Amino acid sequence: MEIAIPLFDRFTALDAIGPYQVLSGLPGANVRFLGPEPGAVRSDNRMLTVLVDGRWEDASAPDVLVVPGGVGTRALLGDERLLDWVRAVHEQTRYTTSVCTGSLVLAAAGLLDGLDATTHWMERDTLGELGACPVPARVVEQGKIVTAAGVSAGIDMALRLVELLTNAEIAQAIQLGIEYDPQPPFDAGSPEKAPAETVELVRAAIAQSEAEAEAAAG
Repeated sequence: MEIAIPLFDRFTALDAIGPYQVLSGLPGANVRFLGPEPGAVRSDNRMLTVLVDGRWEDASAPDVLVVPGGVGTRALLGDERLLDWVRAVHEQTRYTTSVCTGSLVLAAAGLLDGLDATTHWMERDTLGELGACPVPARVVEQGKIVTAAGVSAGIDMALRLVELLTNAEIAQAIQLGIEYDPQPPFDAGSPEKAPAETVELVRAAIAQSEAEAEAAAG
């Protein structure tokens, strides 16, 4: 089973690595990180570099596509090379999925028109502007398209994918193997639960990160 995770400059690390950790436990799975070109791809905070040995197009017919998010997705919304590839592989995938703002890429490719979908809470309006129907859910299934909310939700989505591709027993075994048993010290994992000042702090931090990404690209 071929699983393709396309990377790009300024991707969010956990968006890609979380699903990778889960899906690599699938029997017979071959999880590939691919980039615009072979070589180094750097995360959004510039602290992590992933070496990819292939181009996006080297996965012409993956069984599963997982598009991660990150501030780098903004530059991809008009990247016809990537969008054409996403459209082409979607025709043959068993599941086309996204994590966080990766759903903006699916929407820009026209795959989410009129469909319920989720993304990072700060980008729900953008997702709606791109034709989807944003919902504040952690994982949203629409046929073979599965979208996950921000960052850590990719792990939840990947476990659900394992269940869909195999069975609940294997999914639970993988969950146990990675000891995924969340017990966070704070109940601040959504804007509805977090203190108002925390929400504003995150908004400011992400806005600064996006501004830095735009400046670097310009």
